[in-house]
Formats: sequence, C-alpha cells, structure tokens
Amino acid sequence: MSAPRPAALEPRRARIVRWVLIVAGALSLVLAVVGMVLPLLPTVPFLLLTAACWSRASPRWHRWLLSRPRLGPAIARWERERTVPRRAKLTAVVLIVPSMTASIWLVRDHAWLPWVLAGVAVLVILFILRLPETHDGA
Repeated sequence: MSAPRPAALEPRRARIVRWVLIVAGALSLVLAVVGMVLPLLPTVPFLLLTAACWSRASPRWHRWLLSRPRLGPAIARWERERTVPRRAKLTAVVLIVPSMTASIWLVRDHAWLPWVLAGVAVLVILFILRLPETHDGA
C-alpha cells in the first residue's frame, strides 16, 4: 500500500499541469498557423488541440481563441455539438486534393512515398466526410 501524498504537492502538481497545458496549447497553435501555409501539416486538429488544452488550463486564453472571428465560432460549435458545417467539410476536401497532389508530385521520384501520401490523403478525406454535419445550416 502506498503512503498518502502530502497536501502541499497537489497545488504544485496542478500548477505544473496547468503550465504544461498552456505551453502545449501555444505550440499547437503555432503548428496550426504553420499548417495554414504548408500542405502536409493539418490546421484544424492543432486548433482543436489548442482549444482542448486551454479550456482545461486557462479560461482566459480559451476565451481569446473563441473570440477570433474566423476560428472561434467553428471551434465553439465543435466543443458544443461535435459537428462541422457541410461547407467546411467540402472546403477541406477541395483544399486537400490539390495540396496533396502537389506534395505527391514533389516526391514522385521516391518509390513508396507518393503511395503513402496518397493513402494518408484518402484516409483524411474519408475521416472528414464521416464527421457529423451541423443541422442549422451554418
């Protein structure tokens, strides 16, 4: 049987976990921003990771993220309903196809890498298309 932990360690552990989540959220936000430009780095999963980290660690940073006019409503809807508007799904697929095609073309000289990229693209597209859609038409 293990000995009970001293009460003084609990606030310290909570503070460490809070800062780890804040830093992880910030790093995932940076990766999301980089993913807006690089075709192989996804943006939305990193934004959702940022929201998840900050919702647990910092209500202030979470509110800041949700207050962004372009990102906030979609993230809030995902947190509330776990749904995605049909237009967002179609936009994602339309953007994935040319970016992955360009990536495959850039590595066309490798024997197996284009096939891996094509497989990843198909899996990501299938995942996106299977997400539940928003019913309010937004």
